[in-house]
Amino acid sequence: MSQQLKILISGGGTGGHIFPAIAIARAIEEMRAGTEILFVGAIGRMEMEKVPAAGYKIEGLQISGISRRNMVKNFSLPAKVLKSLKKAKDIISTFKPDVVVGVGGYASGPALWAGIRKHIPTLIQEQNSYPGVTNKILAKRVNKICVAYPGMEKYFPAEKLIMTGNPVRQDIQNLESKRKESLEYFKLNNTGITVLVIGGSLGARTINQSIEKSLPLFAEKNIQLIWQTGKAFYNNANELAKKYTHVKVYDFISKMDYAYAACDIVISRAGAISLAELCIAAKPSILVPSPNVAEDHQTKNANSLAAKHAAIVIKDDVAISQLGAEVVKLTEDKDLRESLSKNISALAARDSAKKIAKEIIELSGK
Repeated sequence: MSQQLKILISGGGTGGHIFPAIAIARAIEEMRAGTEILFVGAIGRMEMEKVPAAGYKIEGLQISGISRRNMVKNFSLPAKVLKSLKKAKDIISTFKPDVVVGVGGYASGPALWAGIRKHIPTLIQEQNSYPGVTNKILAKRVNKICVAYPGMEKYFPAEKLIMTGNPVRQDIQNLESKRKESLEYFKLNNTGITVLVIGGSLGARTINQSIEKSLPLFAEKNIQLIWQTGKAFYNNANELAKKYTHVKVYDFISKMDYAYAACDIVISRAGAISLAELCIAAKPSILVPSPNVAEDHQTKNANSLAAKHAAIVIKDDVAISQLGAEVVKLTEDKDLRESLSKNISALAARDSAKKIAKEIIELSGK
């Protein structure tokens, strides 16, 4: 009889970190029933709500990132880091995990560091083509690094790298069977084209402003909209949508499988997890990469898809003037939609969560 496993998964901050972490947890449970899983996140961030909603326990650290807008906030950062390191150490001493996993985000650093200091096996799941500072620092000390892009030996020790792809929510596969109930869920009809707008779980200002400008055009062309705005733009968008019958506004969409199933076209940023989901969902996509990320890696992500004719890319600085017209053009070109769908589907990395779960279980030695 195999021994019970205890796995600690740390990180969060955005849906791009949280949902892959939950996918990994589910895959571990499928492979080893009875595994005890504990999450560690940052207090005040969305993981403190989303992880319990998925049925898992979570402990919170009082940690945040460097603020580029308000430098005064950074004075409290050293104290927060020290406090978080101590709490992470206490959590690990109490929980006694067999493996500590970091998925990125503020909370992954202290938890991984505490695991390393306690000589517990550690694994990083690096989602991007350009890693964050914390993962670069810890790479030499962890046991394994699961990556989604080739060429990561530029940043990490080559002997620790395992190419797994990025894990996505299991429920976004086999979407065709959900089409009818998804349209009913969003109270949309099956006659027109439906566009899904997702600027990431926290929203994207440029995309939101582009959609705002394009609403009259979309109404004229009978284009239906499922619009995830993020919290900051939600009230504004909700007010705008009152003039239009087929515009459905959400600050956050919890049933993303229904959102993908209901739509014909997706407008999105080009974060690593968003792209992994779009490849699995096989939806024609217009990408507006965020310019405000390290090494401009979203533009690199998006251009790599565009080079394979798997997505359309619009630069952030021209999106407000060009996005609406590009959407209309795509709604009127069925052949292009089918071509984009086929090409993006060919890039999907399937079973990534299972591959990562397998590495975690092997690392435990149980």
